Amino acid sequence: MRTIGLIGGLSWESTMIYYQIINQRVRERLGGSHSANSLIWSVDYTTVEDLIFADRWDEVSTLLAGAGGNLADLGADLLLICSNTFSRVSDDVERAVSVPVLHIADAVGAEVRARGMRKVGLLGTHFTMEQPFYRDRLAAHGFDVVVPQREQRELVHRVIFDELVRGVLRESSRDAYAQIIDDFADGGADGVILGCTEIELLISAKDSAIPVLPSARLHAEAAAGFALAG
Repeated sequence: MRTIGLIGGLSWESTMIYYQIINQRVRERLGGSHSANSLIWSVDYTTVEDLIFADRWDEVSTLLAGAGGNLADLGADLLLICSNTFSRVSDDVERAVSVPVLHIADAVGAEVRARGMRKVGLLGTHFTMEQPFYRDRLAAHGFDVVVPQREQRELVHRVIFDELVRGVLRESSRDAYAQIIDDFADGGADGVILGCTEIELLISAKDSAIPVLPSARLHAEAAAGFALAG
């Protein structure tokens, strides 16, 4: 079995999803008490949060590339940046390390394509919803990506940083997200990408009028498949 290296702490709330799903998939496949060979390098979230809000992405690249290099040195065969927002520096990290980096948007895009969806809504941070690094990577898989209106984007972004990354889950925020998803459905979307890994802590299939595509879960499942293929 190959070893998975997780660049986590982005935030640690959602890194737990990765660890759980990867190990569940390995046990389901191999049976018994099997679990994954994995390594986690968890960064201090406040440090990287301050950097992205100051638009100091070059320093984010350096920090996460260092984490990735440490994981590779420890024996990781594959790296995951456990975040949609921080996947903006995925290519930089991959250039700096000796092992491949599995991009979260490719894991999501492959699932959308497999389901035959032509149009999907995207929820995430301002960075993920508005900047091209993520939307263009998704669109390369052959489907349309739509985002909420400006006021709704502000709400989604605020809930992520003020609540979800701090482990705060509010019914009012769940209801607000569900309404935005309803709007996607009314606009003809076939599904909705939970394009911030923490959103999966708040929203599940029962809260959505259309199928949900949970990015952390899909990313973790793709990593487990890679590990087992080895």
